[in-house]
Amino acid sequence: MLEPIKILIVEDEMIIGAHISLQLTMLGYEIVGIIPRGEEALLHFKNNRPDIVLLDIQLKGRLDGIETAIAMQKEYNVPIIYLTANTNDDYFNRAKCTNPFAFISKPFKKLDLQRAIELTVNHIQEHQLEDNNLSQVHQSSPFLLSDCIFVRHHEKMLKVYIKDIFYIEAERNYCRIYSKGKEYLLVMTLKQMDKKLPERHFLRVHRSYIVNLSQINEVATSHIVIEKKAIPVSKSLKEELLKRLHTI
Repeated sequence: MLEPIKILIVEDEMIIGAHISLQLTMLGYEIVGIIPRGEEALLHFKNNRPDIVLLDIQLKGRLDGIETAIAMQKEYNVPIIYLTANTNDDYFNRAKCTNPFAFISKPFKKLDLQRAIELTVNHIQEHQLEDNNLSQVHQSSPFLLSDCIFVRHHEKMLKVYIKDIFYIEAERNYCRIYSKGKEYLLVMTLKQMDKKLPERHFLRVHRSYIVNLSQINEVATSHIVIEKKAIPVSKSLKEELLKRLHTI
C-alpha cells in the first residue's frame, strides 16, 4: 500500500506554516501537523512520528528550533530541514550538530522547498541501498524505515509497505511492483531492485520475478501462487526457495 511521506511543520508564524502546508499538500506530501512552539512539537512528535521535520530555527517559547531538533533526535534521528530568516554564524554552527539535510532561507520559493525535500528523500533511499539486511543491520537506522521502501510516483516520493508487496515483475529495463490494490512501475532493472530489497522478506525465484515470501499461497512443482497469480520458479532456485520457506 502506497502512502505519502509524512512531514511535520514547526513554525511559529501560522500564516507561513499554513502556506507551506498548502504547497506541500499540492506536491503530494502528508502534513501531520503545523505546530508553533518547540515544546508542543515534541509532544506532537511522539504521537505522529513524521518522516521529515520542517523546522523554524528561531521559534518563540522556551525551546528554539535547534533545541527542539536535538530533543526529537533523542527519540530517533529524524531528518531535519531548517527554515531561517537569520544567517547568523552562531545559529548555523549550533544547527550543524543536528546534521540537518538542508537550510531554507526565508522568504523562499516553492521550488526551493520542493527540491530540499526531494533531496532529503533521495538521501534516505541511498542509505537503503547500502545494506539489504534490514532486520540485522538497519533496524535502528536513522534514515531507513524498516517496514517500507520509498518509490517515486508522478514526481512525488511515496512509501510502500513491505508487508503489502506481493511480487515484482521484470518488464525489460523496468520492473513493476504489485501490492495490495496498487501497481508501481519503476525505472530500474529487476537486478537493481533485487539489490535494494531486504533479503529477509524477498527472493528472486525466476529471471523475471522477485516474490515476497510471506505472500506465497501455494508451492507447486514448477511454480508458486500469489494472489491467484502463477509465478514460475527456476529449477536452480527451487531448493533455495524451499529452504527459505522453512525458516520464515
